[in-house]
Amino acid sequence: MENTIRVRFAPSPTGPLHIGGVRTALYNYLFARKNGGKMILRIEDTDRTRFVEGAEEYIIKSLSWAGIVFDEGVHIGGAYAPYKQSERTHIYKEYIQKLLSHKSAYYAFDTAEELEKKRADYQSQKLTFQYDASTRMQMKNALTLTAEETEKHIKSGQPYVIRFLIPENKQIIVNDLIRGEVAVNTSQLDDKVLFKSDGLPTYHFANVVDDHLMKITHVIRGEEWLPSAPLHVLLYQSFGWESTMPFFAHLPLLLKPEGNGKLSKRDGDRLGFPVFPLQWTDLTTKEVSSGYKESGYFPEPFINMLALLGWNPGIEQEIFTMEELIQHFSIERINKAGAKFSPEKARWFNQQYLRHMPSSELVEAFKEVLKEKNIYAEDNTLSEIIELVKERVVFVKDIWNETQFFFLKPDTIDEQSVKKRCNEKTIEILENIRVLFQNVNEWNTAQINNIIHKYVEDNGLNAVQIMLPLRLSLVGAPKGPDIAYIMSVLGKNESIERIGEAREKIKNIILQP
Repeated sequence: MENTIRVRFAPSPTGPLHIGGVRTALYNYLFARKNGGKMILRIEDTDRTRFVEGAEEYIIKSLSWAGIVFDEGVHIGGAYAPYKQSERTHIYKEYIQKLLSHKSAYYAFDTAEELEKKRADYQSQKLTFQYDASTRMQMKNALTLTAEETEKHIKSGQPYVIRFLIPENKQIIVNDLIRGEVAVNTSQLDDKVLFKSDGLPTYHFANVVDDHLMKITHVIRGEEWLPSAPLHVLLYQSFGWESTMPFFAHLPLLLKPEGNGKLSKRDGDRLGFPVFPLQWTDLTTKEVSSGYKESGYFPEPFINMLALLGWNPGIEQEIFTMEELIQHFSIERINKAGAKFSPEKARWFNQQYLRHMPSSELVEAFKEVLKEKNIYAEDNTLSEIIELVKERVVFVKDIWNETQFFFLKPDTIDEQSVKKRCNEKTIEILENIRVLFQNVNEWNTAQINNIIHKYVEDNGLNAVQIMLPLRLSLVGAPKGPDIAYIMSVLGKNESIERIGEAREKIKNIILQP
């Protein structure tokens, strides 16, 4: 085995990439980078019945957005190309012949109807049919037919599959880096199909051949593949590749927020959170599924959140950069138990990252939101506005919700506040303060505050009598930052105009029958 660590992420293009798949890719990436190794992207597309148009491109875009970088792969090439299984069928045909010649695999000619009948017969006896050492000699295959009959069946063009000949009553040991030693007796295994009737290999066969030829040293994949590991070990043994067999590590499941069962798209739909990294549109049904990117998440906190779902760094720190994740990562600290997904924690990670973003980056991100609304403002002004609210927001789009009154006049005014706290005196106060502001030459927070406070003192008012109407005038609601600051940002003309318009709205509300 080479000294260089080589890992692969090998998804099937059968639909959008689930965040569980992104986590698998991430753990492979962290392990490779921590150990100075190589990361490979391979597309396992031999199951043509489940192929979904656009899925491969989606996978590549999603991983790129997440910051997972590959050294070799279907999109960049490399020394072991091609990296797409549908382009490697000539290789698989060569290797299946080796198993056939070694009597480790055999042709099977059972039709779908015959297999279904056999399953029904077993079911009627309350048994489960399995094509294995106990049943294979009752079936139509190269083990029960003569060589001449087998040859005749093949040449006739009749569909057939090639099955693996599972050895009888043999103990198989899988040494898993996360779960320890896993022992399985071959009596529990069926003679898995290695080559399908369409002439393409199954996942089990193709992935073992590819991992060997691409010199993969560690197979880090989801827990759902653990039951297949004994078969893969047997295939390595059958080829005589035991000395170069990779290490296995089967990752814990991502669980529903309630903790019972694997996280699915339905859970996201039900509870209102994404389960895909990017938005996905099903070309057949036109159904659109939300993505983390489009929902406002940054890739860095998204990756930070995923890394800690199933892996414990062993320290109190929760916020990590990608470089820090690489530095701390180890397979030994991956948990065996499933990790419960928390939508609230995902939001918390994004909030923490946003709070600590450099002001210039946050301004640029917010400018994209404003650009969609055809609104433009100076960077310095945006930076000041963002600083006012960034402790309260989770996403950049939330900044707009908190600060839109800086850019647009409020359409409405909070009637409940007007009815509860305003009266005819309020109309007079707003007109008086508007006139005072018109005569101001220096427009800044200090000067604005001086005028407000002096007017309160000269007229024997309490602060609420003027502050609330002013806030309603500027914001439309009884909320927002310091009034003098709002007015300094809006500018003299805009502030005076809003006060005048709000005075009329308040007057109409107060005087309405």
